[in-house]
Amino acid sequence: MTTESKVKNLRKEMVPFEKSNAKSSIWQIVSTIGPVLLLWYSAYLSLSVSYWITLPILIIGSGFVIRTFIIFHDCCHYSFFQSRRANEILGTITGVLTLVPYQQWKNTHSIHHATSSNLDKRGIGDMWVMTVNEYAASSFMRRVAYRFYRNPVVMLGLGPIYVFVLSYRFNRKGAKRKERLNTYVMNALIAILYASLCWAVGWQAFMMIQLPIIFVSGMLGIWLFYVQHQFEDSYFEHEDEWSYVKAAVEGSSYYKLPKLLQWLTGNIGFHHVHHLSPKVPNYNLEKAHNSTPPLQKATTITLLTSLASLRFRLWDEQNKAFISFKQFKSYMQKAKRETKPIQSPRTRMQGE
Repeated sequence: MTTESKVKNLRKEMVPFEKSNAKSSIWQIVSTIGPVLLLWYSAYLSLSVSYWITLPILIIGSGFVIRTFIIFHDCCHYSFFQSRRANEILGTITGVLTLVPYQQWKNTHSIHHATSSNLDKRGIGDMWVMTVNEYAASSFMRRVAYRFYRNPVVMLGLGPIYVFVLSYRFNRKGAKRKERLNTYVMNALIAILYASLCWAVGWQAFMMIQLPIIFVSGMLGIWLFYVQHQFEDSYFEHEDEWSYVKAAVEGSSYYKLPKLLQWLTGNIGFHHVHHLSPKVPNYNLEKAHNSTPPLQKATTITLLTSLASLRFRLWDEQNKAFISFKQFKSYMQKAKRETKPIQSPRTRMQGE
């Protein structure tokens, strides 16, 4: 069987898992948005006792906001309900709850799926990744900007506020009318919701509850998106050699989480399955993974091993792996001493 035939067969094997189930979807809404509302109210009541009681409630609530985002995410792929209209309505509602504009995110995320791991089509719906040679040829200020962007404190500390509170409130350049209007409408709905809550509980109580939820859920969301593609032996290729299926299976990780965290994150750890077939609703991702042996060969990372991804900064095209800034520095120093052409640090280490 040719490679092309294997690719086609692998995608065909996903078809049985692509059909959504109305009962499963409705139960997921009840078991997700219900706790979000209950935990928010519980956090408000706990403020009169002690903020130390409030904080754990907010952290748990943030987990359910992540789960709400996964529902939103499925709606953007029209995989949560069979009805396109139902997906759009629920997507808008969950988008308001998670501060993410439905049409804008749906469009950029579709581009992410179509171009993931393609070195010639970076920049929309993905994280900023530079290759070793690109970084070496960059100006001082561009290097500073890239280092700032990839710094974990910036990415996970400032990132949640910048992305969810500021960036998503504005339309992207070139957005079409439908997308622009949707962003305006969702901003208005968010403003109405937040103003109503401030009126009901007071702006101080609202800020003490909502800001930590936005920050923690945003931080966790960015982390999930980061580790699902930024692992050492990931997959990146130029357009002429790029493969959609390889990008899905080799360029997306299987983030093996404890069962409770897997449930809270809506099975998104099975990211390789999702990228292979975005039409598979989140509650079918594990089934698809377990039923398809080739998918079980995807790179598996755990909570512990995923921490290593924090040091991955640049893509080494020669050895098909991420490297750290420290490795890049040592490689540049040796190249300068030897006045030789650029050689990747991994090749240097193997030679030694």
